[in-house]
Amino acid sequence: MSLILPDFGLLFWTGITFCLLLFILAKFVWKPILNAVNARGQKIEEALLEAEKARQEMKALHAENERILKEARAERDVILMEAKSTSLAMIEEAKNKSKLEGVKMIEAAKKSIEQERNAAISEMKSTVANLSIEIAEKLVKETLSSDSKQKQLADQLAEELNFN
Repeated sequence: MSLILPDFGLLFWTGITFCLLLFILAKFVWKPILNAVNARGQKIEEALLEAEKARQEMKALHAENERILKEARAERDVILMEAKSTSLAMIEEAKNKSKLEGVKMIEAAKKSIEQERNAAISEMKSTVANLSIEIAEKLVKETLSSDSKQKQLADQLAEELNFN
């Protein structure tokens, strides 16, 4: 049974070695190990805080990007509306200008037609007057060709003047 039950000397020296090892570990090894573990824990904590801060910054940047996109879209819509209204105004102005020019052209054509008509009427009156004078001249020549006809015409005119 000596293999199963240890001897008192073995127990004594094992206990002293254990206590000595425990003292040496406590005195020289535990503090650096605990400091390393604490430093590692602190670094992990700092890394978690930095990660949370970075996550918050990313969230803020994302919100800022969304806001900038909304502003850009709104500005684009405003620019498109202004361009559309400007183009409609230009089209309307061109229509009005063309209408005015059309009216001016029609008025000019009417004036030209009226002037041509008046010139034609004036020419026709002149021609009719000339023809009338020629006819009257021929009639008077024929009527007054003899002395008796002249005397008869003078008497007739004198009678008409007496009645008036």
